[in-house]
Amino acid sequence: MKYKAIIVEDETMNSDFLKHLLREFCPNIEVVGAASNVEDAVSAINTQQPQIVFMDIELQTATGFDVLQQVKNQDFEVIFTTAYDHYAIKAIKFSAIDYLLKPINFEELQQAVNKAIESLQVKEKENKLELLIRNVRRPVGEDFSISLATSEGVEYVPLSQIIRLEAKGPYTTFFMKNGNSLMVCKNLKEYELLLTEYGFFRLHNSYMVNMKEVKKMVKADGGYAVMNDDAMIAISPKKKDEFLALMSQRLV
Repeated sequence: MKYKAIIVEDETMNSDFLKHLLREFCPNIEVVGAASNVEDAVSAINTQQPQIVFMDIELQTATGFDVLQQVKNQDFEVIFTTAYDHYAIKAIKFSAIDYLLKPINFEELQQAVNKAIESLQVKEKENKLELLIRNVRRPVGEDFSISLATSEGVEYVPLSQIIRLEAKGPYTTFFMKNGNSLMVCKNLKEYELLLTEYGFFRLHNSYMVNMKEVKKMVKADGGYAVMNDDAMIAISPKKKDEFLALMSQRLV
């Protein structure tokens, strides 16, 4: 099966190079259009209705996010391209959307295309683009939100509302300040990679905590953390020194 794609890129050389890579290494992708500015990109997407859009983050007078906000239907997968570690990369990661750093590596391109096709095939219900726009346009000082897809649907949860995470095999359960819990079909390692730089710490093989939600540490019984919801979380001996160091640095 062929999947229709559009390239949004303001540098002709980069656009042509990406077309060449797609022809050579992704034969199931058919490039049906290209655009170099917001107006042409919106028109091409609305007209061609592609399944995949390769979107340059920085266009000459605008951004790829401006394109996404103006298209009629967001029923396509987006793979962002950027020449540097753009400030929006964090928002893109939280939205579970792929990005490629230029110059584009053909193996990374193949991986991103395969993931996009898998997403199209399973017809994921979560609106990743909606979350992305929310995170990119969030007011200064406001938290990132993360999308949590459960058996009942998708919830967008601000990081500050998460107290702790607990692993159960391939599943992760999020425990919230409001007393609710959400089970997600992803393992804890994926969230460790995403959340560690935002004040979360994996203090045990099965547990990760929001450091701002730690009420106290108890040294008895091998050591454990008491959370604001009164959960008692065992601390791995290997993690104890690092956890104590983080607690000593905490200001709130």
